[in-house]
Amino acid sequence: METRELRYFVAVAEDLHFSRAAARLGIAQPPLSRAISRLERRLGGPLLERNSRGVTLTDAGRVLLAEARAALDAIDAAERRTRRATGDGADPGLVLVSKAGAATELLTKLLDAYAAEPGSVKVEVDLCGIGEQGPRLRDGRADVALLHLPFDSVDGLDSEELLTEGQVAVLPSGHPWATRSELTLADLDGIPGLPPMRWPSGEGGTFSDGRGPEVRDSAQLYQLIGLGRAYALLPESARAEQHHGIATVPVSDAPEVTTVIAWPQHSRSLALAALVQTATRL
Repeated sequence: METRELRYFVAVAEDLHFSRAAARLGIAQPPLSRAISRLERRLGGPLLERNSRGVTLTDAGRVLLAEARAALDAIDAAERRTRRATGDGADPGLVLVSKAGAATELLTKLLDAYAAEPGSVKVEVDLCGIGEQGPRLRDGRADVALLHLPFDSVDGLDSEELLTEGQVAVLPSGHPWATRSELTLADLDGIPGLPPMRWPSGEGGTFSDGRGPEVRDSAQLYQLIGLGRAYALLPESARAEQHHGIATVPVSDAPEVTTVIAWPQHSRSLALAALVQTATRL
């Protein structure tokens, strides 16, 4: 299969409309239809059902859509990493992506320790919104990421565990429960006057169920909590983030959060290997 054919198929499979897919691709509809038909003949069966009601995916088409997206993402990632590596002939360094405001102390120690290693390269830190680390690592915008289990997925990645910690409730400092020594998950189900934050779930831009406001980054999160609009359940390391109007209370039965350093399975970068070694040593 050719990359062009896969891009054509993904466009039709996502739009379920040949004319819209052709316009999206910037080509005429007839060559698009012919390309899909050739692909179906080569693969030995229909990928799309076409009738008067429209276009739907067959079982085989759903399989190819998932596989084609993964293949095209890998190709795009390879192009991005190669362009960065060949940009000026110099050592391209590493791009590390981390959620803004998360594991700040650990990240600072890691960068300082790695910079002191012989032969270390420049590490560019890319701070992103909630749930964006994995996609940036997979699509080639980053070489390595700090992820947090069980919230982030490490499917298709190599990883090493760095830190396991409990969780705390982050509350407005003026809330009556902000002075408690600890809380439980059952307490949080009925915390008076404060709904839980709603987080991005997955990579499609949708949000988790809940009554509270939608939040995409740490600055927005802490501002909403400080305004008394919601609370959040975060790793204990959030206590290191000093924000006016914020208090943290341990949640005794909350599941532990594990911070991992993750990278693409196919990476053969010696600089990346050295960074991972430094991280696990810390």
